[in-house]
Amino acid sequence: MALPPCWFTPLAAAYTLSPTIRRWACSVCARNVCVFPEKGKTYSINEGNYIKFPNGVKKYIKFCQEEDSSTSRPYTSRYIGSLVADFHRNLLKGGIYLYPSTASHPQGKLRLLYECNPMAFLAEQAGGKASDGKERILDIIPESLHQRRSFFVGNRHMVEDVERFIREFPDA
Repeated sequence: MALPPCWFTPLAAAYTLSPTIRRWACSVCARNVCVFPEKGKTYSINEGNYIKFPNGVKKYIKFCQEEDSSTSRPYTSRYIGSLVADFHRNLLKGGIYLYPSTASHPQGKLRLLYECNPMAFLAEQAGGKASDGKERILDIIPESLHQRRSFFVGNRHMVEDVERFIREFPDA
């Protein structure tokens, strides 16, 4: 069943399968187009692996948990454990999804070509940003089919914040 054309022309659109008519319908993402809200208030990361994260990511998580009324912190931690589900929630409500490298996965765990790149493309079309912590995901030239990468995707300012923390607090 092919997707119908959407009646509006955003760069990123959402479709919902209507069970009553058994057809795909163009969804209205809160504001007629799928764009990240101006400010995000949610961070999505498996905090059970906190001890294994790079220093910059640990500092960013602590930053997210600190109270600061000028930036609406603390942010809410929400982690479903599904890249697509976490990304979808963060797209609608504003937030960042983090999947950093660890000692056991120094290059990261998500696959660049078929996990990171599609989400990065959608994020950028919706006004967000995607990075491996150092460079834009869509600028990385793949070296192998199953190449893995760290992945940070979501509201532009939140991704820029985590990049700054990674630069300022490198691992020893």
